[in-house]
Amino acid sequence: MRIRNRKSETLAATVAALLMTCVTGSRGAAAEQQSSPPPQTHPLSAPAAATPAANPADVGSIDAILHSVYETISGPAGQQRDWNRFRSLFVIGARLIPVVPNPPGGFRTLLFSADEYAQHGDPYFQKNGFFEREVARRSERYGNMAQVFSTYESRHSAADPKPFERGINGFQLMNDGHRWWIVTIFWQGETAGGPIPKEYLPRDSDSH
Repeated sequence: MRIRNRKSETLAATVAALLMTCVTGSRGAAAEQQSSPPPQTHPLSAPAAATPAANPADVGSIDAILHSVYETISGPAGQQRDWNRFRSLFVIGARLIPVVPNPPGGFRTLLFSADEYAQHGDPYFQKNGFFEREVARRSERYGNMAQVFSTYESRHSAADPKPFERGINGFQLMNDGHRWWIVTIFWQGETAGGPIPKEYLPRDSDSH
């Protein structure tokens, strides 16, 4: 895994560092937001009126929308990401929630909207190559909702033989009868003390 005794290089950790001043200054507000998030006032059938129009090919299936997320955030250093495409994948009020180390010990979550993720992630992508791809998946679906555990590998270059990080993206998805929407992405990078369980890895995976 090669992540023991070094600072994590994950995008989540980088974004967390970028936000540290803001988060520290508004810790009370963040805690209140986590315990009692604002109510969703928009009907789930309305997001298309308030978000960029999606390419139907990006949102026509669970496979398509997950592929679109990974493709949109991946690229060499300095390549401008298509943030309108990224935003078009998310329902109004969607949240991106990384689990990050807590300096006093243990772990904590950070909350981002799609706009906030784009705003704070863009400086990282301007300076760093970042390629993330799905290597394994476990899904459950009922009616118009689905939950997906998408195991990912992150590389600085698509040609890198091994990832610098692995983890699991937990997607919650909703189909409004016309297309799929991302409601939540909740993720955590693999740690030395918390290796990814075998059932969430590719069958032919070896340890890193």
